[in-house]
Amino acid sequence: MNFTKVVVSLFVCLQYACMPNKNEKEQEKPNIILIMSDDHGWYDTGFNGNSEIQTPNMDLLASKGVILERFYSASAVCSPTRASVLTGRHPLRTNIPSANVGHLKKGEITIPELLKAQGYTTGHFGKWHLGTLSKTVLDANRGGKEKFISDFNLPTEHGYDVFFSTESKVPTYDPMVFPFEFEEGESKRFGWKAVEDSSETKPYGTAYWVGENEKITENLDGDDSKIIMNRVLAFIENTTKENKPFFTTIWFHSPHLPVVTDNINRSYYKGLDLEKQLYYGAITAMDEQIGRLWKTLEDQGIADNTILMYCSDNGPENKTPGSAGVFRGRKRSLYEGGLRVPAFAVWNNQFAIGKRMDKPTFTSDYLLTILDILQIDFPDNRPIDGMSILPMLKGQNIERTKPMGFFFRGQQSWVDNQYKLISINNGKDFELYDLINDASEKQNIIKELPEIAKEMKQELSEWLNSVENSKKGNDYTQPN
Repeated sequence: MNFTKVVVSLFVCLQYACMPNKNEKEQEKPNIILIMSDDHGWYDTGFNGNSEIQTPNMDLLASKGVILERFYSASAVCSPTRASVLTGRHPLRTNIPSANVGHLKKGEITIPELLKAQGYTTGHFGKWHLGTLSKTVLDANRGGKEKFISDFNLPTEHGYDVFFSTESKVPTYDPMVFPFEFEEGESKRFGWKAVEDSSETKPYGTAYWVGENEKITENLDGDDSKIIMNRVLAFIENTTKENKPFFTTIWFHSPHLPVVTDNINRSYYKGLDLEKQLYYGAITAMDEQIGRLWKTLEDQGIADNTILMYCSDNGPENKTPGSAGVFRGRKRSLYEGGLRVPAFAVWNNQFAIGKRMDKPTFTSDYLLTILDILQIDFPDNRPIDGMSILPMLKGQNIERTKPMGFFFRGQQSWVDNQYKLISINNGKDFELYDLINDASEKQNIIKELPEIAKEMKQELSEWLNSVENSKKGNDYTQPN
């Protein structure tokens, strides 16, 4: 066993040893749900001002809690951001620089591992994208291909008790198939209208996995968000019966391409072009399942003791109806539109209600925030890029105390409460923006504020050196 995992296991034992009246204590702990959508643009929700896309359930939940106005994904693409959620660290530290590259190292300490020490039952549902899920069966982007065997990496290796996961993307309706023929306006890249006759489809080349060599083949028809939620609700019901708290990550595929939508969800957007009907319909279908989740929590009497946090993994994909609103850039860009994503957090009677919080926060903040809520310490001294934002969620108007660093495909960025330093020309030059007064990043002010730029460049350089040290594996006691 990896030495770091031994340390975590000892941490688990010590936590349990200090836990009086175990069953009673466990019941007091909040359930925790982290929901993530895929390529969901900042402006693609009602709670951020979009009146064309229908997201009534997300809008209602956002109104019950805190809308995170300046919430960022840790990267401009999906896999790195997902690594940051689980570890609290920039994904380059874990050697996941982009999508379909590498895997989550076993030496990383994750939220589900830490919460198991607190008596939580843990489950992951939906997209994984932190390694392959099959060594022998061809699956999605990398699974079953010999050159990617070293990236075989199940969620259960990182603290999850159960999972129901795909390696990467799938169609957002009938996720295992695609049509023999496409109609006008449809394509395998972008999406298509849901096919009513299954005899007119062929395998998409993807799978849902629940264990090593354990692939699910039944009950995979219809809306993909509903397929995922069916498993989530069964997990919640079983865990609640055991009087245990649960932690779950629900990583929807919507609205990542290909977007596939049935007649009902397309009908909400009559009069719009087919691309919008498909794209918006997939978002509305996902929204319906989030509403279904919340209703289940209320029906089971556990909504008040459940923390629910929602965000996207990066900005909207290029050449789609997805929108970053007034923000510059899209997916794969370190400008605001590639990183600033829709987000909210709800915990009845604990978090602020109906508040829009305008201080910068990001996916790496999840880990320390959850540990702060549970009043437990991180059992290691390795660099953590996130911070606890619990005081902000409770309504305190305080500023961020730790700047946020970003790096993707040679792009570098350093963001504090007001300013953003971003590299251009492959790091040869920099731009500086005042995000409070120029959120659209239209006015480069680096010549007007050279001292601020100089200080931020130095901080960015020191951070990049720290990240490079982590990337070499120096945070681990044994190689990964």
